[in-house]
Amino acid sequence: MKISLFSAKRYDQESFEHQRSTLSIQDQETLSLDYFDTTLDAKTARLAKGSDAVCAFVNDDLGKETLEVLSKKGIKLVLMRCAGFNNVDLDTAARLGITVSRVPAYSPEAVAEHAIALMMTLNRRIHKAYQRTRDANFSLEGLTGFNIFGKTAGVIGTGKIGLAALRILKGFGCKLLAYDPYPSEEAIQLGVEYVDLDTLLSHSSIISLHCPLTPENEFLIGPKAFQRMNKGTILINTSRGKLVDSQSCIEALKDGTLGGLALDVYEHEKSLFFEDLSAEVIQDDVFRRLSACHNVIFTGHQAFLTHEALQNIAETTLDNALAFHQGKANGNEVSN
Repeated sequence: MKISLFSAKRYDQESFEHQRSTLSIQDQETLSLDYFDTTLDAKTARLAKGSDAVCAFVNDDLGKETLEVLSKKGIKLVLMRCAGFNNVDLDTAARLGITVSRVPAYSPEAVAEHAIALMMTLNRRIHKAYQRTRDANFSLEGLTGFNIFGKTAGVIGTGKIGLAALRILKGFGCKLLAYDPYPSEEAIQLGVEYVDLDTLLSHSSIISLHCPLTPENEFLIGPKAFQRMNKGTILINTSRGKLVDSQSCIEALKDGTLGGLALDVYEHEKSLFFEDLSAEVIQDDVFRRLSACHNVIFTGHQAFLTHEALQNIAETTLDNALAFHQGKANGNEVSN
């Protein structure tokens, strides 16, 4: 079974080759892996010729046109090496007889810990202090934060990652609010209070997003949401870029509604993230305006990037491939 991995960086190749080496000799002989640094779209799909499956990541295009090209190349399996699959046209995949599998939970703690790291960096101005001390500037002016202990933290989405974030925030001594159409009994046992979205927005000093992107919640955080927030709110998004209306963030920062903004994901990240653009002029004006703000932090979709997460992603993805090859369903298949 030949698999073409797209958007494959060096760390992907290392983790997949290591995981493949742990398989039985028979399974190693079954799976053949090709790596392509390029993203997957309708034009690059031709690179998968001769493969049985493609392995894709968050910014790959698996829309109707791409899937039709893949189908003509004989592809019967799409392996998403991530939890989200909003970039996959599931209706077209079903029509073409293409199975789509994902990695539902590769390391919830990795993403949650990154979100909390961003929260602490914003609040205590660690990024500013780091730059100052490198220039022998030891002034403390403008570096005042607030105690996390006793503050109200609102978490939107209480799946595995949201729960991991709530456990950490509980350790800080926060009052915990959550919004999710499907309340978690485990979250309730942690002492989390489920409230409606308006209540969470208006009562939280810290808001962290941990929900999937759906047509219903696109730009969940936009002008109306900012109107409900208190001045100085810290907003963190390590989930999906289009949950947050980036343009409206600029006004929220200007009027003080947002005291800090941390984005590991961005609505137009596809043309930016995972590449070295340091020698280029960024053409995205919204990104440029946001990144120029002293109280805004971007990281390039790296919240997942731990050794443990990479190992889990490779392990589950190869398990998904072997299950398909053996004609079995392992529960990681997705459909509409």
